[in-house]
Amino acid sequence: MSDGLREVLELSGQSLAFDGTSVRVTNAPAFRRSVDKLVELSALSSGNEAGWARFLIRAAALELGIIPSSIQDFYMARGRGELERKFTVPAINLRALSFHAARAVFRAAAKLDAGALIFEIARSEIGYTGQRPSEYATNVLAAAIAENFMGPVFIQGDHFQVSAKRYGSDPERELQAVRDLAGEAIKAGFYNIDVDTSTLVDLGRPSTSEQQRLNFELSAEMSAFIRDHQPEGITVSIGGEIGEVGGKNSTADELRAYMDGYNAELARRAPGQPGLSKISIQTGTSHGGTVLPDGTIAQVNVDFETLRDLSIVARREYGLAGTVQHGASTLPESAFGKFVESEAVEVHLATNFMTMFYEHLPEALRRKVYTWLDANFQGDRKEGMTAEQFYYKTRKNAIGQFKPDFYGLQAPVLGDLEAAWEKQFEKLFGLLGLRGTRADVDVLVKPVAVQPRLSDYVQEAAAAEDVSDLAD
Repeated sequence: MSDGLREVLELSGQSLAFDGTSVRVTNAPAFRRSVDKLVELSALSSGNEAGWARFLIRAAALELGIIPSSIQDFYMARGRGELERKFTVPAINLRALSFHAARAVFRAAAKLDAGALIFEIARSEIGYTGQRPSEYATNVLAAAIAENFMGPVFIQGDHFQVSAKRYGSDPERELQAVRDLAGEAIKAGFYNIDVDTSTLVDLGRPSTSEQQRLNFELSAEMSAFIRDHQPEGITVSIGGEIGEVGGKNSTADELRAYMDGYNAELARRAPGQPGLSKISIQTGTSHGGTVLPDGTIAQVNVDFETLRDLSIVARREYGLAGTVQHGASTLPESAFGKFVESEAVEVHLATNFMTMFYEHLPEALRRKVYTWLDANFQGDRKEGMTAEQFYYKTRKNAIGQFKPDFYGLQAPVLGDLEAAWEKQFEKLFGLLGLRGTRADVDVLVKPVAVQPRLSDYVQEAAAAEDVSDLAD
C-alpha cells in the first residue's frame, strides 16, 4: 500500500476500503464525519495524497448514490415546454472554502426540496483560486457526502473561454489550452460545460453573421471535441455565448446568426451529435458589479425584456432551454423573481458569496490579505480609485494565495459563515422558484455512474496558467 493511500485511509478513520480495483464505504456515518479531513488534504497537499483523497471521495460518492450528472435531458424538456413549473436554475461559482459553501448549498436546497441547481467554476477562477477541476469536484461531492445528499449533482465548467489576446498571437496554442481544460474537467466529473468564444466576436464586420462567424465556428469545434471525449452514456450539456459580458446588449439577429452558423458547423464536424442546450446573452450586467468610491455597489440595469424575447426565440426556433444571465449575484433581491418571469433558464451567481466570505474573515487575516494585495496588485489601482474599490476589484486574486490560512479558520468563524451562506442561498433559491424541483430532476435525469480512473488522479498537478484577462 502506498504511503499516500495509507494516510488517506487513516484520515477517514478506516471508513473506506480499497482493494486495488474498487472503493467501498465500510462505515458511512464515520466517513461523513471525517470527509472534511480528506477535503483539506485535497486542497493543501501537492503530492499523491491529494490525488488519493480526490479519487477515494469520487468513488465513495458513487457508492453512496451521489452521481456527477449532465443536466441535458432536464434542459431539453424545458426547451420542449414539458415543465409546468416556472423557475430559473442558479449556477453557483464557489471560490473560497468551496466545500463549506457547497454544504450550505445542499442544506438550503434540502429545505426547499430543490434539485435544479448547478455548481460551477470558470477557467479564470480555476487559476486565481488554485482549484483544478478535480479539486473543485472533490469539494462539491464531499459536501454532498457530509450532508447525506443522494442523487444527481450538476458540476459545470463556466466560461471555458478563449482569450482574444492569446488567440491573436497563437490561435492553436490557445485553443488547445481550452481543449485540454475541457478534457481535464470531463475526467473530473464536469458533465456541463459552457463554451465561450464570444471574446472573438468582431462587431466591425459588415453583417451579423460575419461578426459571429469565428464565435460559432470555434464553438462548434469545441463542442465536437467535447462530444468525442464525453463518457459513454452521457451527453454533456453544452452552453454557447453570443455577447461578452459587459458589452452591448444582445439581439435576436445575433442569436439567429450564431445558432444557424453553429448548427451548420456542428453538423459538418460531428454529424448527428446534439448541439447546445442553452445560450448566454448580454443584457446589461458586468461581472462582479461596479463598486462606487464609498464601497457600495452601483445599481445595475438588466434588460429583462431582451432576456425574455431571446429566451422565446431560443426555445421556439432552436429547441434550447432558453437564455442564460451572467453576473447577477450583486443585483437587488427584487430582481431575482424577474429572471423567472423573463423565462431565463439559468442565472450565474458568484461575487456576493465572496463578499460574504471576506466580511466574515477575522480582521487580522483580512488585513493580512489586503497588505498582500497592496504589495502585489498596485498595477490594478487606477488613478482616483479608493481603497474600497481597489480591494473589491483585486481581492479574488488572494483566494488561492491564502488557501492554507482560510482552511485554518476556527469553528466559530466557519459556523457563522456557513449559516450566513445557507440563509442567502435559501432566500435566492426561493426567489428563483426552485421549491419542489427535486421531483422534476428525479423524473428527467437518469444519472450514469462513471467510475473514476486512478490514473487521472494520482499524477502531477496540471501546470498553472495566466488567467488575468478571462471572465469569471
